[in-house]
Amino acid sequence: MNELESRVYQALAKVVDPELRRPITDLGMVGVIAGSADSFEVTIKLTVSHCPQADYLENATMNALAEEFPKDTFQLLMSVMTAEELAELKLKLREGKEPKTNPFTEGTATKIFLIGSGKGGVGKSSITVNLAVQLAKQGYEVGVIDADIFGFSIPGQLGTTDRPTRLDDMILPPIAHGVKVISIGMFLPGNEPVAWRGPMLHKAVEQFLTEVYWGQLDYLLIDMPPGTGDVAISVGQLLPTAKTIVVTTPQQAAANVAERSGTAGLKTGQEIFGVIENMSYLIQPDGSKLELFGSGGGEKVVQSLSDRTGTTIPLLGKIPLSIALRSGSDKGNPVILDSPDDIAAKELAALVQILIASKLPSSARTLKVSLT
Repeated sequence: MNELESRVYQALAKVVDPELRRPITDLGMVGVIAGSADSFEVTIKLTVSHCPQADYLENATMNALAEEFPKDTFQLLMSVMTAEELAELKLKLREGKEPKTNPFTEGTATKIFLIGSGKGGVGKSSITVNLAVQLAKQGYEVGVIDADIFGFSIPGQLGTTDRPTRLDDMILPPIAHGVKVISIGMFLPGNEPVAWRGPMLHKAVEQFLTEVYWGQLDYLLIDMPPGTGDVAISVGQLLPTAKTIVVTTPQQAAANVAERSGTAGLKTGQEIFGVIENMSYLIQPDGSKLELFGSGGGEKVVQSLSDRTGTTIPLLGKIPLSIALRSGSDKGNPVILDSPDDIAAKELAALVQILIASKLPSSARTLKVSLT
């Protein structure tokens, strides 16, 4: 590598591909560098011709070069990787693993949480989104899978309309608020409903795990569908180290149904991490708490699941009713980012600290590095 090439690579090492989260110099995206320091051309090779980040990469590359060279000395050419170059990149991203490999099997160092409920409408999706963006805000690599195939809502709550990018048999998930996210809604036109039977549901969940490029995640949160159907069984089989978080409301009827959701995970080997009671109360102007949906639902689920497992299942927290939480979900602005001083946001932030403090499953392992 000559002096010009070295200076160009040093400048472009600052340009990070927003989908792959790695410098373009590490991804083989810097092509031919021709000329001299007084007048030269640099070719940038996109992964695919329809790359949604093409404009961003072009602008970021121009800005990075302008910090090192006078603007009138260089010209940027945009190109596309050859099939061989793309195959080499995919192999590098997979770290030598076979295509369509599930990276979250036994031994993964990713903390995986299944966030489920016995019935719909208890706020599990809003909780999933806010936990995810707060984890990302604190510097963790986070992924979210919208496994609620029939009732998908995660893209809207994250405020993204981006589509995944396909690199042949590899899918690059969109990133919203620092969170990698995939949902069946990203592949459908408009608000088209999904009408699938069990095998197709299993295939969709499997593809989200094996065909999506997740990179090295610290946390993977799964927004589960309500109930204990096909998807719950598939997720349990595909993610053996996952822990279950059960979401309920104070209402006794909701608590009864939530118990089944927690118990379903036990049948496929998932440990129950804890219970969250949502919509617990409404703060009144005088500071008192109005329990619109009754009380005791969270405690009831905790007691029942503790009895079933023979262990102490914790009540992780109680999230109050909040206009900011509801409004943020509707607008795609998670409350934990948009209104961090809101009481619901503070409760959610406290829940995140519990996730961070949790230990990896006993079946998982981390790489030990010797400093000697």
